[in-house]
Amino acid sequence: MNLVERAKNIILSPKTEWEAIASEETSVQELYVNYALILVAAAALAEFIGRAIVGFSVLGAHFRTPMGSALVGFILRVVLTLVGVFVLAYIIDALAPSFNGEKDILSSHKLAVYSSTPGWVGGLLMIIPPLGVLALLFALYGIYLLYLGATPIKKVPSDKAPVFTLVVVIVSIIIYWIVGIIVASFMLAGRFAV
Repeated sequence: MNLVERAKNIILSPKTEWEAIASEETSVQELYVNYALILVAAAALAEFIGRAIVGFSVLGAHFRTPMGSALVGFILRVVLTLVGVFVLAYIIDALAPSFNGEKDILSSHKLAVYSSTPGWVGGLLMIIPPLGVLALLFALYGIYLLYLGATPIKKVPSDKAPVFTLVVVIVSIIIYWIVGIIVASFMLAGRFAV
């Protein structure tokens, strides 16, 4: 399956796509190199363009992030997002048995990567900074995808899937909050550097 088809299907017809993903032969490396890296880099590039080239206006004043800071932000966003998803997969794998799910690291990576798709696709909206708020709505849809994927991918019983999803979401928020703080601090440090 190509990247565009997979992203479209996981967003528009997730129940049937999770079934296809569950039976699909792949590797962790293929998930990250052929799918996650491309979407994460595209979203980070859109954010780079939006911040450094397009800029944003507040009360009639127009601002742009300095090119160097935006470039550092781009690199950090890509690296730390991929690391965050990778760590999340291991957390999913560790949590699954507590909810009567299966411990299977490949399926955990599938769930972490593919449920993140809407956030990355929504990140493309960051090319126009005011639309960045909509990117958050896309990311929230990923929670629903995580819930739908818990049973076919991790074999979490459907009655335990909501709580499993809630616990994974709380952990995800903490991970991405840390990523956001790291990226923002480097970008701000670059902005005020001499």
